[in-house]
Amino acid sequence: MAIVASLPGFNLFSSLPSNPPPNDPNSSTTSASPSPPIPIPKYPPPLKKSQNAPPNPALKTVHRRTKYYKPVRDGVISSDGDRAVVIGENGVSYLLPGAPFEFQYSYSETPKVKPLAIREPAFLPFAPPTMPRPWTGKAPLKSAKEKKLKRKVPLLDSFGPMAPGTSGVKEVVMARPVELGKYPKQEKTREEILGEPLKKWEIKMLIQPQLSDNRQVNLGRDGLTHNMLDLIHSHWKRRPVCKVKCKGVPTVDMDNVCRHIEERTKGKIIHRVGGVVYLFRGRNYSYKDRPQYPLMLWKPAAPVYPKLIQEAPEGLTKDQAEEFRKKGKRLLPICKLAKNGVYITLVRDVRHAFEGSPLVKIDCRGMHASDYKKLGAKLKELVPCVLLSFDDEHILMWRGPNWISMHQAAPSPSDTADFDILSSTGRGKDYDKPCKPDTKTVMTSPKMMSLWKRSIDSNKALLLDELDLDPDALLKKVEEFEGVSQATEHSYPALIVSSEDGTSSSVQVFEEVPQSDPYSEYDDYSDNYDYESDDDDAFYDSDSIPLGSLPVDVIVEELDHD
Repeated sequence: MAIVASLPGFNLFSSLPSNPPPNDPNSSTTSASPSPPIPIPKYPPPLKKSQNAPPNPALKTVHRRTKYYKPVRDGVISSDGDRAVVIGENGVSYLLPGAPFEFQYSYSETPKVKPLAIREPAFLPFAPPTMPRPWTGKAPLKSAKEKKLKRKVPLLDSFGPMAPGTSGVKEVVMARPVELGKYPKQEKTREEILGEPLKKWEIKMLIQPQLSDNRQVNLGRDGLTHNMLDLIHSHWKRRPVCKVKCKGVPTVDMDNVCRHIEERTKGKIIHRVGGVVYLFRGRNYSYKDRPQYPLMLWKPAAPVYPKLIQEAPEGLTKDQAEEFRKKGKRLLPICKLAKNGVYITLVRDVRHAFEGSPLVKIDCRGMHASDYKKLGAKLKELVPCVLLSFDDEHILMWRGPNWISMHQAAPSPSDTADFDILSSTGRGKDYDKPCKPDTKTVMTSPKMMSLWKRSIDSNKALLLDELDLDPDALLKKVEEFEGVSQATEHSYPALIVSSEDGTSSSVQVFEEVPQSDPYSEYDDYSDNYDYESDDDDAFYDSDSIPLGSLPVDVIVEELDHD
C-alpha cells in the first residue's frame, strides 16, 4: 500500500465524481444530469369564478372579522318574497310562508330587551326555496350488508287506544319517508295527540328504561334551539319518551325552559329531576304526521343589546355606584359556579344573601365571558337586583332601592338604608377609623329579627326591659324564665270528662296545634294525610292515664296483666 500511495497522480482519498456515470456506456461523459424518477405533474390552471354568480351567505362569516353595525327598528328589516327577517318582541325572528310560528335560533334564551343593531346583514339561515339546478347524479350502489338491513321493515308503536273488537292486538305503523318539499300538516290538536293523562304506573314504566340510558338531547348555553325540534322528533320515532339534559345558563330558570319545550314540541313533561327533563310524545302521536320545519344551516350572529352595566344604575348616583364597587372588591362571594353546571338554586341563594347584606358577589372564574353575563341578565330579572360590575370574573349585585324582605316582620329599607348599614359596620368611607357604637342603629338582619319575635311569642325567649340589672338579679330572672318556658313547652292542655255513672273521670290529652306560619317551610306537609280511627283508640277511654306517665306505659301494664 505504501508503494501504491507513492505513485504520482494517485490519491486514495479523492472525492467522488460530481456527476454519476451514465447508464449508457456509449454516451459521452459530459452529458447533463439525469431526469428525476417521478415526473412533476402538470395541474390545469384554476378555474376563474364567474363574477355574475351571487355569493352564498352561508359560506361567509361577516360578523367575525368586520365591524358591521347597522341600527335596526321594529318591523321587517329584510324580505325575499314571503320570506322575511323581523325584529319584534322576541328579538330577531324569521318568517316563512305557512309556518305555525316565527322561527328563532333560540327560543328560551332570547332576552326580553329589544336589540339595538345587528352584526351581520339580515340573511335567512335556511336553505333556499329552490336549487340553482336539478340533481342529475345517480345514487351509489348498495352493498350486500345494506340490502340485508333494508329487508327489516321498521315498525313504530302507535301507543294509542286499541280499536273496539281487537282485544289484545297492538297496532303498529310502518315508517315511510316523506317526499322533499311536501310537508304534512298536523290536523290534530295537542290535546288530541296527548290523549288521556298518564297514570303513575305508566309514567314509571316509561321512565325506568331512560334513567341509565345516555340517549338524550343535550341542551347547552344556547337553550332550546330551532334544530332541536327536529332532533326531539327523531328520538320520538323509536321511543315514546325523549330525555333532555340541561346544563349551563338555562338551568337558572328551568320553568322557562320547560314551558318553551312543551309549547314548541307539543309534548308533555312527565318527570323532571334537577336539570333532566323527560318529554312524552303523546298517546296518539304519529311520526308520519309530525310537523316538519326547515333546518338552520348556520348559526346567526347575536344582535347588539343595551349594556347591562351602567355607570349610574337605577337608584344610585355615580359616586355611590363607585363606592359600592370598591366595597365589592373586599366582599367574599357567596358561591363558586362551575362551568356547565346546574344552577337551579342560584336565585334562591341570592335572595337569602340579600337578607343579610345589600351587596352580593358570585365567583364565576373559569366560565366563558358570555355565560356569566347571561347569568347576570337572568338574575337581574328573576331576583330582581341591580348589576354593578363583572370585574375579575365576578358578578357584583345590589339589591336595589325597592327591595322587599322575604320575612314579614322585617322593616322596609329606605333609599339610603344600605349606606347607613355599611357605614355602621365600619365599611364606609371611614373604614380605617374606629366606629363609635350607636344604640339607635340596628346591627342585625331582618331574618334574625323575625326569628327573635317568633321566639318571644312562643315563650322561648325573654325581652328585658331593664338593662341596669346586677348579675344576681339577671340570674334570678333567667332561672324564672327557664322554668316557665319548660313548663309551657312540655305541658299539654287537659280536658276532664265525667263518666256515665258519675263515679270516675277520664282524662283525655289533646295536643295543641300551633297556628301555621305563612312563611314556614313545613306548611306543605300539614294536611296531606288523613288519619283513620282504629279500634285500639277505645282502650284509652276505658282507663285514666296517670299524670307523669306515657300512654305506652299503660299499654305495657295491660299487656302484662293479660
